[in-house]
Amino acid sequence: MEHRARIEAYFAACGEGSAADIASHFTPGAVIFDTNIRPMRSAENIGRSWVKVRERWQGAKWSMDSLVSEAEQAAIEWSMRGTNPDDQRPFVFRGSEHYRFETDANLIAEIRQYWTFEPRKLDSGLVDYDYSD
Repeated sequence: MEHRARIEAYFAACGEGSAADIASHFTPGAVIFDTNIRPMRSAENIGRSWVKVRERWQGAKWSMDSLVSEAEQAAIEWSMRGTNPDDQRPFVFRGSEHYRFETDANLIAEIRQYWTFEPRKLDSGLVDYDYSD
């Protein structure tokens, strides 16, 4: 599976799959580093964590907006669409991720996530950038 297909399948699992479905895209000892929370360690924990995120934001869905890929590395821009459970307002988080893949099985070994979480203003992205979506 090439990097684009792996990331798209991982995002689809985050939006609709079980914790095991999500975990299947990672090496057993994978880690996700994030600018907002402590690292998520192990495929199993990553799967459980994303199911909780999806449930918190009422069926959140992720999409890949752009991709640069080579050898065992990839970098993407992404969007996550969800609904605020407090006021039912839809919102979009945007960010960037850097992936490191285990080369033999093309499983995700590491993700470094860069994005901003502001609880009072859930929408996030680049200041004054025209997101035409």
